[in-house]
Amino acid sequence: MPGGIPLPVPRFLFLLFPVIFCFAASAREADTSDVKHFVPLPIPSAITRDMLQHKSGPHDTSLAFLVPSKTYISKRKNIVLGTTAVSYVGLMSGLYELWYSDYPLHEFHFFNDNPEWFQMDKVGHAINTFQGSEWMLYVFKWTGMEHRKAVWYGGLIGFAYPLSIEILDGFSPGWGFSSGDVIANTTGSAMLIAQELCWEQQKVRLKFSYHNSPYASYRPSMLGSSLWEKLLKDYNGQTYWLSANIASFTGSTSRFPKWLNIAVGYGAEGLIGGRDNLIRENGKVTLDYSSVPRYRQYYISLDIDLSRIKSKSYFLNTVLRSVGFIKIPAPALEIGRKGNLIFHPLYF
Repeated sequence: MPGGIPLPVPRFLFLLFPVIFCFAASAREADTSDVKHFVPLPIPSAITRDMLQHKSGPHDTSLAFLVPSKTYISKRKNIVLGTTAVSYVGLMSGLYELWYSDYPLHEFHFFNDNPEWFQMDKVGHAINTFQGSEWMLYVFKWTGMEHRKAVWYGGLIGFAYPLSIEILDGFSPGWGFSSGDVIANTTGSAMLIAQELCWEQQKVRLKFSYHNSPYASYRPSMLGSSLWEKLLKDYNGQTYWLSANIASFTGSTSRFPKWLNIAVGYGAEGLIGGRDNLIRENGKVTLDYSSVPRYRQYYISLDIDLSRIKSKSYFLNTVLRSVGFIKIPAPALEIGRKGNLIFHPLYF
């Protein structure tokens, strides 16, 4: 988009944080030998050389460049930081055009949406930031960067993306800066950072699962009409999980499979509106679904930590890590709204 995001300069500077962070990090870590190589090298040549230097066995060398380097490679870091900065600018520009460009900009303001949707959206924020931070961590580990530094880079950049969206919300009359969202985002990144600094692994993961619910049909404009929309918008079909790896807590002599987790889930049903089931337009109730009960749900289930399943294929290992936020369908025990126990032979 010509001219970038059309925000006043002081507001736009807030959104440049990840870009400034990336280039400042690049300049801070570059020594005199790196400066003369700051002109971008042809990427295919760099990747080809990395593949030749980092082959580690006869099983899968075609994608050996996916393996994190054992030594720090500044060219890889520059590729990562440059790609991150470009993707950030593109993403923020696209989101501005999609969500905000039709509304006039207002003074920065706050909006308290904490009582809405039984806080399901807040848990979703934490999961998104946790997963984004972990993906960025893997990317920086690929450069050969020292572990603690890669953890901080990944965690902070994973946090910066959603923070920028909250800042845009703060200038929009249709939304506002939500402190609850920021607290949830902070929790997701902090959970990733703390576990890596303490254990150098993720013993506990935040995960997501979805099943189709009947409530989206009550209000498809808000909860979605297509499967993809409902997957993103319908909290009634979403379940969020805290999934703990059993073997990592029981010691090296544990007989539990290394990939086996136990998970505690949180969900909700009957959510047609944010705070209640009365649909209002211009302050007047237009639809009354107050007869639909709203209630929270709690689950316990088994799970699989896909990141702990190791194959001889680097590509497959990368795919398994990337989709590790999905809770594997398994039998589950639900605590119903009246305190009764409900068994699900296979719960999504």
